[in-house]
Amino acid sequence: KTIEFTGALHATVVKQVCLKNPSSKALMYNAILVGRDADDFSLPKGNTVTIAPKRQTSINVEFTSRFLRPAEAVLLLISKHVGGIHGVTLTFSLKSEVKHIEP
Repeated sequence: KTIEFTGALHATVVKQVCLKNPSSKALMYNAILVGRDADDFSLPKGNTVTIAPKRQTSINVEFTSRFLRPAEAVLLLISKHVGGIHGVTLTFSLKSEVKHIEP
């Protein structure tokens, strides 16, 4: 899945990623940003995500553009072993586009 961040140069854009847990046990993930422009993206609520059984949660991903060229990174969610259950590793492609420049 690709998440696109579109906005003005130097603006901060926030996107939410919705995660669902269909199992009867809690899932825990470590979130990691990797790639050429990973430093331009951030996870304001921290790198650990816990999803309660049969629930969903969302995590915020922020992007602040520093350059006119498109930025790219990957959000990796790596499952932690909790209570005998192991979730799958999730990956999201993060891409940006600067639409305009404000003085």
